[in-house]
Amino acid sequence: MPADALPAGARNRRSWIGRSVPRLEDGPLVRGEGRFVADLSFPGELHARVVRSPYAHGRIVAIDVEEARAAPGVVAVWTAGDLGALPPIPFRATAIQGLEPYCQPALARDVVRYVGEPVALVVADDPYRAEDAAELVMVEVEDLPPALSAVEPPSDWAPGLSTEPTVIRKGYGEVDAAFAGAAHVVELDLSIGRHSAVMLETRGLLARFDAARGVLELHGAAKRPHWNRDRLAELFDLPPSAVELYENHVGGGFGVRGEIYPEDLLVCFAALRLRRPVKWIEDRREHMMAANHSREQTHAIRAAVDGEGRLLAIDEVLHHDQGAYVRTHGARVADMTIGLLLGPYRVPAYRAVAHYRLTNKTPAATYRAPGRFEGSFVRERLMDAIAQRLSLDPAELRRRNLIAPEEMPYERGLSALESEVILDSGLYDDLLTRALDFSGYAGMQAACARRREAGEAVGCGLAMFVEKSGLGPSELVEISVDAAGWVEVLTGAASVGQGMETAVAQIVAETLGCDYRRVRVLHGDTARIPFGFGAHASRVTVMTGEAARRAAEAVRDKALEFAAALLGEPADTLDLIEGQASAPSGASIPLGVLAAKLGPASADRGEREPGLSASAWFHSKHMNYPYGVHIAQAAVDRETGGVRIERYAVAYDVGRAVNPAMVEGQIQGGLAQGLGGALFEEFAYDPDGQPLSVTFQDYLMVTAAEMPPLDVLIREDAPSPLNPLGLKGAGEAGVNAAGAAVAAAIDDALQRPGFVTRLPMTPQRLRAALKAAP
Repeated sequence: MPADALPAGARNRRSWIGRSVPRLEDGPLVRGEGRFVADLSFPGELHARVVRSPYAHGRIVAIDVEEARAAPGVVAVWTAGDLGALPPIPFRATAIQGLEPYCQPALARDVVRYVGEPVALVVADDPYRAEDAAELVMVEVEDLPPALSAVEPPSDWAPGLSTEPTVIRKGYGEVDAAFAGAAHVVELDLSIGRHSAVMLETRGLLARFDAARGVLELHGAAKRPHWNRDRLAELFDLPPSAVELYENHVGGGFGVRGEIYPEDLLVCFAALRLRRPVKWIEDRREHMMAANHSREQTHAIRAAVDGEGRLLAIDEVLHHDQGAYVRTHGARVADMTIGLLLGPYRVPAYRAVAHYRLTNKTPAATYRAPGRFEGSFVRERLMDAIAQRLSLDPAELRRRNLIAPEEMPYERGLSALESEVILDSGLYDDLLTRALDFSGYAGMQAACARRREAGEAVGCGLAMFVEKSGLGPSELVEISVDAAGWVEVLTGAASVGQGMETAVAQIVAETLGCDYRRVRVLHGDTARIPFGFGAHASRVTVMTGEAARRAAEAVRDKALEFAAALLGEPADTLDLIEGQASAPSGASIPLGVLAAKLGPASADRGEREPGLSASAWFHSKHMNYPYGVHIAQAAVDRETGGVRIERYAVAYDVGRAVNPAMVEGQIQGGLAQGLGGALFEEFAYDPDGQPLSVTFQDYLMVTAAEMPPLDVLIREDAPSPLNPLGLKGAGEAGVNAAGAAVAAAIDDALQRPGFVTRLPMTPQRLRAALKAAP
């Protein structure tokens, strides 16, 4: 840790940063006292049920709602015409222009564009009556041919609009010249299947209009509550102060939960219109065809390489399947994929073209490590193919192309998330060496070779990656100490189960010299704090953590100055230790006493401002870039096509680990999702655009039985220079390169370089590929 990040005298007191202390937020959850949105209720509550299109594409001829309106307990049934001038759903993030015509309406107007698209809303006094009435809504549609492939030539989306809303181009250098002079040209066609975050808890919302205050409340917010508040205020023509969003406990977020979906507008519309609370809880089938999908991409990539295996250029063409509408993130996933595709490697010339295409499938957006799971699979498959072409060990081939520490900060000449990509710090070669030693990779290779000689199909593979974290632009934190010595931290960040409360408490406790269990981190109420950028893009520990440190420093300075005056000691000799301002003489004053003496009515404070409190902003124009290595060992059953991951190791440089156990937990959870995308999870469609994966019978996920033994090596060798604590994010490290490492291990197990070109490599797909090329 940089020396200037520690308060004077810190060596004399307990340190909290870097300790694997228990999580503060877990108590209610393990005791069964958590409060999820489904647990909430208000007097007079109504229940909503969304009627969804059973057709992938077609013109709406008629929607008959009369029988549903007459059903017992039904209060209202609405179609698009009943919503008046309610605007379509805005997307919150993209620098790409011209996408607005493709936004999704709350209810389909004139045309349906995917199975699961909302076409009507039923509101009743009981959830079962609402569901029964929804079955009575008759939707008549004139079929239109569905577009189901992003690789097929664009067609008409609507009059004057193409199914290719935009083409994104990035690059630098003389690509054509590099290929003309290359000793080798390696080309691959690769694809990643459509899957997403299938959270333990489905989505849910509860809206009510508080007429006494003139405020619309929405419970069930997550991820970006303040942005959602402002957009809902715009859509319903309300001042932002008349819209309040509240977080609850959630059963997972992973990029999917917390965006503005059609259901957000519908429950708010219903609450405003009916002046009664309205609850909507998504069922599993709805979730799998209505919540954001992700990942589906096809890549044609080629590399120009010199005779020593050094990259001269990469040329990439991406087709991104966005689904039926542009929503939530605009074109960000496609943009990130090509903006961050190069990972840790030095690439003198680069050209990438991303074709952003609409199809008649569920709209897509971000899912944990968006653009990086896809990009790492593509890049690392390319590196493996180059190693094979030049008869080089995969690790050696990578070493020859890694960016060196002395080149940091390394300017890519590319952008991602509207930010210039500048790799801030990294010891890539050193981490690769450590990862190979830590995992016993050489011994793993030898053991796999012996088992193959005995007839088994077992192999190992590795992949390297660079993550991004700490997305700005800003974060605000307010800290106050009460007369009992409790520290309250108020933040606009969001909690989606990642341990934010604990990490922030540890950072504040480190600065204030108190027990982290005396720090309460409050969030999730847009009425209490005016600004907030939420929880996404592995940003909270970096942005909120640094803002909290700054606010705590200001509180600390005020406490020490006041204590010095009360004790008659020089301020620069005092420190905060165990919740007290302590002098070398042994005299001390508890923080709570200082806070009480700084009360508004206290004569002790003199001319000082009341309160032991402070607020602070942290602004950052650039993301930072943690990095890591994945190593997998896989056994393949040639008869069934099944793949069993026998061992797994992840080495990750997080800059500074506030809570190492939580970092490891993030990696473990991320790996489960990464293995799902590599081997099991896929939203499949039939030729008519009907989804085939709407239950867990057809959409397979990793369980404890499929999780391998996992070894995690956490390193802090390259702290970020962009914040004093050197913090980088950890939320997406486990998923990023999992597909790439598993693919390499399967290739090695079968002794067929380049065998895996498509994810997920399901048993059916692997067995069919073996039969096609035995």
